[in-house]
Amino acid sequence: MKRLLNGSTTLLGLLVLSACAVGPDFHRPDLPKGMDYQSAPRTPTAGHGVTGSGVSQTFQSGVDIPGKWWEIFQNPSLNALVEQALTNNQSLKAMQTGLKSAWEQRRIEGAGLYPTLSASFNPTRNKTSRVYSPVPNNNSWLYNVHTAQLTVGYVPDLWGGTRRAIEAAGAQADIQKFQLEATALTMISDLVNATIEEASLRAQISATQDLITSQKSTLTLITKRQKLGDASQQDMVAQLASVAQLEATLPTLKLQLAQTRDQMAVLVGVAPNSPLPEFRLEQFTLPQTLPVSLPSDLLNQRPDVRAAQAQIQSASAQVGVAIANRLPNVQLSALPGQAVGTMSDFFKPGYGNWTIAATVMQPIFQGGSLLHAERQARDNLLQANETYKATVLTAIQDVADSLHALDFDADALQANQSTYDATAQSLKIAHAQLRLGDASQLMVLQAQQANAQARLALVQAQGARYSDSVALFQSLGGGWWNRNDLGMTPAAQKALGKSLVPW
Repeated sequence: MKRLLNGSTTLLGLLVLSACAVGPDFHRPDLPKGMDYQSAPRTPTAGHGVTGSGVSQTFQSGVDIPGKWWEIFQNPSLNALVEQALTNNQSLKAMQTGLKSAWEQRRIEGAGLYPTLSASFNPTRNKTSRVYSPVPNNNSWLYNVHTAQLTVGYVPDLWGGTRRAIEAAGAQADIQKFQLEATALTMISDLVNATIEEASLRAQISATQDLITSQKSTLTLITKRQKLGDASQQDMVAQLASVAQLEATLPTLKLQLAQTRDQMAVLVGVAPNSPLPEFRLEQFTLPQTLPVSLPSDLLNQRPDVRAAQAQIQSASAQVGVAIANRLPNVQLSALPGQAVGTMSDFFKPGYGNWTIAATVMQPIFQGGSLLHAERQARDNLLQANETYKATVLTAIQDVADSLHALDFDADALQANQSTYDATAQSLKIAHAQLRLGDASQLMVLQAQQANAQARLALVQAQGARYSDSVALFQSLGGGWWNRNDLGMTPAAQKALGKSLVPW
């Protein structure tokens, strides 16, 4: 009875020890108090009109981000292209495979909590030296031995080192997941911006071609007047140079357009020669209402912030692993089996054998490697904490920069629209005066150049407003939590979630 009580006490002690885990527990750092995107209250942006890219935009604080945020631009071709990219993009596929690999590593670490069991069968034919006695009760120097053996091993997780290793592997899998989400968000944002850039370039090319046509008409008029003696050779040459200068800008714009479409093709996961839809600015609708998450919400929404959090958890768990490696540990083993001379004797009484053993190991001297490994793990934890703080500040800066861009680019569009309207009116007056002979060709050239620059600046400002909205959604995390970028069914995700229980 006393022996049984002692054994129960020992088992209870092992269970109590195995319930604890050395090392620091993970706690997500809190956002510093009073941190916000800007000191002044947010107000609606400037708006030139009621439709198109000149509309005023207002902000809603604390609302959720839609998973398919790009649909807010109301462009069906864009929606289809993004869905195709999420399915075909090779970078996403590669990271999805890496994520699965990380999940498997977490399962590998999880196996350390369970006993190991292996079986062996060893048939032998043996001959005993005639100098020695033959096999007892057999009177023969030749005999067979068939050995069947089970090997059972178990290492109690006394200090929680195995559980900390599982925690670290799970955190590494989380890092892979959030890096996948960050890659998907970057890919989507780049693709949406590429379609906006294409639309803007097409508008710039169209504006340049219209201006070239207008300039050529003026050149024809000057040439006729020069023949009649009403215009100088210098006026004609100046107008010819102006046409040539405008024509020289077309190849650059067309090159940018071709390269943008190549980028779109690669993001979608197809070759550059594959057919893709064409985009124009009038096909996009600028959202009139934009969400703005609270700074504290960024801690959960931004994939890079979540990855930095997971890195802290992994580093924290590695400290526990390093501490556990310096403490004594117990290894339990059992070797039940049978050894018989013939196969028919298996499972008969009297042939069984077994061994039960326990080994206690305490590291004594490893040249200081275990101590320095613990110090290294603690330094890595400090580094992960500082990296996290820097990542949070960068996230807040990204949102702040996006909000500033939305405000000031709206002002810039309004100013560019006013400038374009003024230069267009000035050019119209200059042409009328030129026909009446009340203006010189130099005045017309100056008015044409000013109008050309104003129109191109207006097109670029229109595209900038769409890109600013994209940047805001990207800086807020892109709503990845409201969609499935892993390419898995909800049932598969649920089953996978259950398999990732820490222990």
